Amino acid sequence: MKKVVLSLALVAMLGLSFTSCRETKEKTDAAVENAADTDAAAGDAVDAVKDAAGEAVDAAGEAVDAAGDAVDAAGDAVDAAKDAAGDAVDSAKDVAGDAVDAAKDAAGDAVDKAADKMKGN
Repeated sequence: MKKVVLSLALVAMLGLSFTSCRETKEKTDAAVENAADTDAAAGDAVDAVKDAAGEAVDAAGEAVDAAGDAVDAAGDAVDAAKDAAGDAVDSAKDVAGDAVDAAKDAAGDAVDKAADKMKGN
């Protein structure tokens, strides 16, 4: 009787260990599938980050180009302002020279008239 009880106990232990191994195997398979899914998700995340970084680099390049265009436009505006100021100075100089010439001529005419009046008296 003792052998029968021990044999039953041994068979019960073996039966439980096989059941336990099957459950462990199922859990292991599920973990492997989850790991594979996680790996795929990580790959997708890496691709998304790479794409976003590429777009950021492109946007930065466009911003640099726009800044260069703005600098060029500002340089053109400064050149135009400098040319306009130079033209204004030249015009003012010409007008002042003409005014000086006119004043000199008027003064000369006045002196001549005064001299003529003095001679006539």
